[in-house]
Amino acid sequence: MPEVSLPVGLHDIQAAQVLLKDVVRPTLLDYSRNLSERAGTDVYLKCENLNRTGSFKIRGAYNRMAHLTEEGKASGVVAASAGNHAQGVALAARLLGIKATIVMPHGASAPKLLATRGYGATVEQTGHTIDDCLVRAKEIEDKTGAVLIHPFNHQDIIAGQGTCGLEVLEQCPKVKTILVSTGGGGLLAGIATAVKSLRPDVKIIGVQAEQAAAYPPSLKEGKPVAIKNMNTMADGIAVGHPGEIPFAIINQLVDAVETVSENCLSGTLLYLLERAKLVVEPAGAAAVAHLLDRPPGHFQGPLVAVLSGGNIDPVLLMRIIRHGMAAEGRYMHFRVRVPDRPGSLAAILDHLAALSANVLEVGHVRTSSELLIDEVEIGIQVETMGPSHQEKVLASLQKKGYRPLFN
Repeated sequence: MPEVSLPVGLHDIQAAQVLLKDVVRPTLLDYSRNLSERAGTDVYLKCENLNRTGSFKIRGAYNRMAHLTEEGKASGVVAASAGNHAQGVALAARLLGIKATIVMPHGASAPKLLATRGYGATVEQTGHTIDDCLVRAKEIEDKTGAVLIHPFNHQDIIAGQGTCGLEVLEQCPKVKTILVSTGGGGLLAGIATAVKSLRPDVKIIGVQAEQAAAYPPSLKEGKPVAIKNMNTMADGIAVGHPGEIPFAIINQLVDAVETVSENCLSGTLLYLLERAKLVVEPAGAAAVAHLLDRPPGHFQGPLVAVLSGGNIDPVLLMRIIRHGMAAEGRYMHFRVRVPDRPGSLAAILDHLAALSANVLEVGHVRTSSELLIDEVEIGIQVETMGPSHQEKVLASLQKKGYRPLFN
């Protein structure tokens, strides 16, 4: 593919790598034995969650802002973000001595808000999506003259993100497949430009949350297409309209953009915590989620999955861990009807204990037209060791005469 036809070239990314040398250290590329066994090929994790500000965003933000004119720097900058781009812009602004205003959505996590303010930026909250915030950021740009630092739709942003791709090639020269979490497309476009310029044989796949996937329909139409409804835990990649500039690159260079479910995302967060000892946000886990969602041998290796960010609210993390455990068959909630007399509850709890099913919650219902006068319905939530253990518990309960209900 002729480099001249693309809005960003390899030389732009190489120049960004030189510029970022004293700002961003190469992030860890970690070999995962467990993922390699499951995938049937060598798998490495590119740990952008361990980067400064907890994501890849500092790469593009600093590269974009360092190229501003002196007049542009004096005017200040404005950005729109759910959190990661906000922190990248805020830190870059502090390093470059630029005043920054960040527009973040209502519902943005407290740690991301606090971190952005901690880097010295002024934060304004509006709307509920990145697209809402972009509208307000453009209003501020028009009113104050501040330079809009778009999260993905600018050549310098894409060139900065592309430095991650150069690092992958340096750290894993024999790489055959790269999976990249994708929202607006800046990271995917940058990595694709860097890697395909030097290794056109490498397969590059973008991964989106299926509840916020604007790229598959856009690629089908051959132009950016907006999606109206987004409902995903992966707020960092919940972008309803692809950027024109990254889309042009992705449409030309990327082999595919595919999707993963919410259950797969939450299960993957749990997996990365338990097996890789890495804290990753839902958006950052999409690439590994896609890997886990495919059968062994599906991808050619060596394979690199990019963990794009690790900024997650601890409260949300607790909720996602529970969601992930349920998705992995390690939580089970059911109801049983038993005689309303002393000892009935103790009997079923003793039976569950003997089956090594840890009881988490118990609730009673006595007033229902569906119950007999001498019956009580007990709702029980238990912790199990996986689907096979759940099947064993249910089979034993049924053998004992209980009839578990799930609706």
